[in-house]
Amino acid sequence: MHSRTATPGGEWAVVVGAGLNALGVVRSLGRSGVRVAVLAKHAGAPAMRSRYAVRRLLAADYAGLPERLLAAADELGGRPVLFLTEEEAVRVVSAARGRLQDRYRFRLGSHEVMLDLTHKEGVQTHAERHGLPIPRAVRLRSKADLGLLTQLRFPCVLKPGLKNAGYGARFKKAYVVKSATEAEQLFEEIAPVLPDLVVQEWIEGGDDAIYFCLQYIADDGHAVASFTGRKLRAWPPQIGGTASCMPAPEAEAELGMLTERFFAAVGFQGMGSMEYKRDVRDGRFYVVEPTVGRTDFQQEVATVNGNNLPYAAYCHECGLPVPEVRPTEPTIWREPTSDRWSEQTQGPHPAFAQYRVDDAYFRWDDLSPWLAMQWARVEQRWRKVRPWA
Repeated sequence: MHSRTATPGGEWAVVVGAGLNALGVVRSLGRSGVRVAVLAKHAGAPAMRSRYAVRRLLAADYAGLPERLLAAADELGGRPVLFLTEEEAVRVVSAARGRLQDRYRFRLGSHEVMLDLTHKEGVQTHAERHGLPIPRAVRLRSKADLGLLTQLRFPCVLKPGLKNAGYGARFKKAYVVKSATEAEQLFEEIAPVLPDLVVQEWIEGGDDAIYFCLQYIADDGHAVASFTGRKLRAWPPQIGGTASCMPAPEAEAELGMLTERFFAAVGFQGMGSMEYKRDVRDGRFYVVEPTVGRTDFQQEVATVNGNNLPYAAYCHECGLPVPEVRPTEPTIWREPTSDRWSEQTQGPHPAFAQYRVDDAYFRWDDLSPWLAMQWARVEQRWRKVRPWA
């Protein structure tokens, strides 16, 4: 499962972020012999606890991320390869790229393209322009836009136009709405917090109809590495993030081509992915949304299935041979808490009885992140039993 190790004395990799996404990147690189520094806002987060994090660097906030990255480059020496794992960091680094590109190895699309592809309307426009199948959608920014809802076939999904902390603190990731009236009511509730919503026609199908293609794109528009997978369960079901997933080689030819073609058409380079959903009514794949400039939440599913995308990206940027994909027996990647909740809601999925399962936290050779999670659970339960303690 492990890739060929990097040459001794190679460049550092700097991973920005400390959550489960970053933990998968740190393990993917560290096991391949890369020296990894993690830069994050919280010292106790999972990636900061990994034994593969050789250096642990703190950032007070991401507003000052460019300065902290420049200081880290001075500390580490050379020209590190930069890996981003959070959308907030992508926006900051993209805007500050002129100051960072001489000190770090990384790739992004133009700043305009990055802004477009992190907003639902921008994705809609580019997908329609370049011929990718995507359901119809309208953007709601004021009550004057509510009349646009008559253009859509319901049910639809209502979601924020872009990620927003205020929205995330109060509302669900997305809402399935059965009528224009229901969408209008939700808009009136949400607009005081975030007056920028997208309503898109619903793609019929369960969690396991959702597929994704993870890629690293070179400056010539071709994918250095590509991996296609599908979700098994999401939390909340059908509208939430990945709870468990597995490889989907049967869809690699189609989705790998669609994703690479789209990224080349818009001029995107670097780490990205595209999520699709197969509509049970016609069997076609439709675009849901891309992730650009950073690794995806479930990125490690590729590594545990013999396709180490972070290491492939590192090798490409350092001029090393890109490791070959080493197919393994299909392995399910599972975030234990959200997957348990989803299973309790939806029932068992037959894939779990057929394939090996890797817990996203637990690794025999890197136990600290899992132990920290278990201890946090104990503390949480203790507070519920004895809130005065």
